Amino acid sequence: MSASGELLRELVGIASVNPRGGPVDAASGIGEAAVAEYVRDWLTARGVRAELREVLPGRPNVVATVPGRDPRAVLLESHLDTVETGGMVVDPFAGTIRDGRLYGRGACDAKGPLAAFMLALANLAQDGPPPFGVVLAGVMDEEHAYQGVLGLIDDLADTPVVGAVVGEPTGLVAATAHKGVVRYTVRTLGTAGHSSRPDKAVNAVTLMARVIGHVNRTAPDVPAHPLLGSATRCVTGIRGGEGPNTVPGRCEIDIDRRTLPGEDPLDVWRMDRKELTALIPGHIEVDEPFTLDHSLDTPAGSPVPAALSRSLTAAGRDASVHGMPFGTDASKLARAGIPSVVFGPGSISDAHSADESIALAEVDLAARVITETVRSLDIEGRPR
Repeated sequence: MSASGELLRELVGIASVNPRGGPVDAASGIGEAAVAEYVRDWLTARGVRAELREVLPGRPNVVATVPGRDPRAVLLESHLDTVETGGMVVDPFAGTIRDGRLYGRGACDAKGPLAAFMLALANLAQDGPPPFGVVLAGVMDEEHAYQGVLGLIDDLADTPVVGAVVGEPTGLVAATAHKGVVRYTVRTLGTAGHSSRPDKAVNAVTLMARVIGHVNRTAPDVPAHPLLGSATRCVTGIRGGEGPNTVPGRCEIDIDRRTLPGEDPLDVWRMDRKELTALIPGHIEVDEPFTLDHSLDTPAGSPVPAALSRSLTAAGRDASVHGMPFGTDASKLARAGIPSVVFGPGSISDAHSADESIALAEVDLAARVITETVRSLDIEGRPR
């Protein structure tokens, strides 16, 4: 078995399901501590200084450092947590390898990218000091509330970071842009009554049908982005009804609005609230957002994306920059002043899927590309 296959099998075999704000249960694999400890121990055994930094009780980040000739550093960041395993048609934690692919929860999102970063860091540590220092961070809670990357940003306050590569399944292309998101609940208020006399009640589900129809017909009115295309808005959940013989007085939907660079998610929510409450005045409430995240739009000429593109060219891969429709930790890092690019092996279409998997050859290539990216990074003003 290849080094990447052995490492990724071990990572996938350690359950690290995000508790989504609930209690950590290490015995059933809820929480990230066990996989964080494995990453620390694997890197330490290869001469890399690594430590756990607790963000929430029982839920640490793991941070490793290889010093460089320049005191500034490149950040390699990926996440430790996975989504739930319900509905999977493969053993979530067996790490089965078949036809060059490794199967299991987290194989591509994002333990495959994490494995590539770990292999790259071990290679860089063996070759003497790289031109810049390298910080590898495996963070918790990416799949829920982003607490890991926010804790990492605090930890890096005194570290001069020139840029970051964030590990996610991009199909081995460099993504310098991705969408943001704002999610919120919309509620219709009717008047409950007996289903034998629907004319004496106001059916909240019927009112909601008008709202859903409007959302489906009305696209966000913002210009398309050259890498990301159009902003989107869709209904992702619905709750209503109290019994088979009761006209419902309340109905709720959840809306997912994907934002583009230049849009502020909170302003988008305010505009949506004004638009939707005007549909049926006095009968619609729009709650404050329960998820809010910004978009990413890093200049392709920034030092780390440019070095990554050169390394992809040398490897015979697509070196152009791309956009991704999903959100990542990169937007939080960018807002903290760290220019960030998203890159990694695997396809987003396999992430969270019933048979999640990744090609091990892509993990190997990603490790080589990241190693070369760090080695070749050059920034004006670097000591010679």
